[in-house]
Amino acid sequence: MPNYTTADIRNLALFGNGGAGKTTLAEAIMFRAGAIGHLGDIDKTNTLSDFTDEEKHHRHSLFSSILTCDHEGRHISLIDTPGFADFLGQALSVLPAIETAIVVINAAAGIEPITRRMMQRAEQRKLCRMIVVNKIDLDNLDLPALLEQIRESFGSQCLPINLPADHGQAVIDCFFNKEGDSDLGPVADAHTAIVDQVVEVDETLMELYLEQGDVTAEQLHAPFEKALHDGHLVPIFFTAAQPHNNPEQPVGVKDLLDVIIQLAPSPLEGNPRPFIKGEGDDAQQFHAQPDPDQHVLAHLFKIVNDRFGKLAVFRVHQGTITR
Repeated sequence: MPNYTTADIRNLALFGNGGAGKTTLAEAIMFRAGAIGHLGDIDKTNTLSDFTDEEKHHRHSLFSSILTCDHEGRHISLIDTPGFADFLGQALSVLPAIETAIVVINAAAGIEPITRRMMQRAEQRKLCRMIVVNKIDLDNLDLPALLEQIRESFGSQCLPINLPADHGQAVIDCFFNKEGDSDLGPVADAHTAIVDQVVEVDETLMELYLEQGDVTAEQLHAPFEKALHDGHLVPIFFTAAQPHNNPEQPVGVKDLLDVIIQLAPSPLEGNPRPFIKGEGDDAQQFHAQPDPDQHVLAHLFKIVNDRFGKLAVFRVHQGTITR
């Protein structure tokens, strides 16, 4: 079992309306990370997330499921949440356990009620947010209109980090790359838009950018993290987690995984959630210290009670818990 520090941890969750493809996307992320050898299929009831008899029967998530993997020196905890309104509590309860919220949108259905609600809740929690437009390989899509709808609904800080190409059969990077054409137009235009947004958080880099007309990928790394942390940037990824023409070759998932590994915040970098000590007028707000040597502070966010017994799942915010 590999050793990793707090700085190597990435805590994320997938949110969005039912049918957006969250479970399939979670499966594709685990596949790309090398945690599984082949992709499970919801219709075949063999996915990692939907493992209970009820979920297999209904063919959709009823409970939040925690998946973990190690990839390129990072330990990823990924929570797949249900997307139907009756089970929204299962999604809301995991918000205190993560640093990054990934909201998944069905490219064919567009922005739906749960999409809006989870984007709002994640923003209120000051979580880093990412948007994934999934199922871009479907027919009769209007992705330019959907992109415009996302920006109108959630702000101009929502910008693509990759773009669909070849009619949704591939994607092309538009953050580090500025050449080529996509299904949404010239890559150079999208590249300029996202770089303009990122450099705004760093005055020195902005001056350099205005002087030279461009900056390197290495120079953009730290400002990208800050923009994500401050909510100044909400990156949009285009994916087809289970393409119809080639289900074992997810489209765009590698781009998402690369950003999770390289740029998503660790518990040391995310906006810390507030805690309250005391009651009434004596209550005082404080933040946990993500230090393994401090006294333990943890939050229990999920309880499972099934035929195997009871299981309590908690997020350690401070200190170290041993057997």
